[in-house]
Amino acid sequence: MNIHSSVTDTNGIIHQWVFDFELTFFDQKKFLWVEDFMYNWWWLSIPYTLLYIIAIFIGQTWMTKRNEKFELRKLLVIWNTILTIFSFWGACRCIPEFIYSLTNHGLLYSICDPSYKTGITGLWAWLFMASKVPETFDTLFIVLRRQQLIFLHWYHHATVLVYCFYSYALFVSTGRWFVSMNYCVHTIMYGYFALRAARIRLPRFLQQFITVLQLIQMIIGCFINLAAFNYKQDGYLCATSDINIKLSLA
Repeated sequence: MNIHSSVTDTNGIIHQWVFDFELTFFDQKKFLWVEDFMYNWWWLSIPYTLLYIIAIFIGQTWMTKRNEKFELRKLLVIWNTILTIFSFWGACRCIPEFIYSLTNHGLLYSICDPSYKTGITGLWAWLFMASKVPETFDTLFIVLRRQQLIFLHWYHHATVLVYCFYSYALFVSTGRWFVSMNYCVHTIMYGYFALRAARIRLPRFLQQFITVLQLIQMIIGCFINLAAFNYKQDGYLCATSDINIKLSLA
């Protein structure tokens, strides 16, 4: 696999150290195939989510019958490290476009224009959506290690997965904000999980800090969707639907 020292994206942003696979969406045919596939088949996320929820309860029942829980500490370190690297890489690819759009074109453009869907940034937007499937494996570790599984954990994974697939099928413009924010928060969150799994002692405030970041992300997300709704009410073209806005606030 070749590595390009620098590549100019379709939006004019220059990215450093780009792998060949990151150029996939420069091919218009491949991009349109992915776009068409997601538009027609996004609903597959619903049965997957149902199977995910069923598997949780089956797994918990099975684990209660076992005398010992699984340790899986080394595997957990590897898993969280992979997700940390992935999230950091995604942030490096999406944040420059986000900042460029916001500072050069303004808030309206950054919320309502879906110009980020092609090129390198576009590929990482798709990878963000696709990553919601393997992220459900986080729950597998909790179940097999017989840790406490709260409702909010699996509800969040299930609803976010379906919402991301549905939103990508329509390629909503507000995704520019959500993708960038989530990549950043997940870089810190999964990095923290990896270090904890490796039994590295960390300051207690870090856990609270991550919780605060998640709350801030939620508040900004609500603001962005309400702003999109207001822009649409004022007659501006905004590449999102009222249904999508309502679903995001649910």
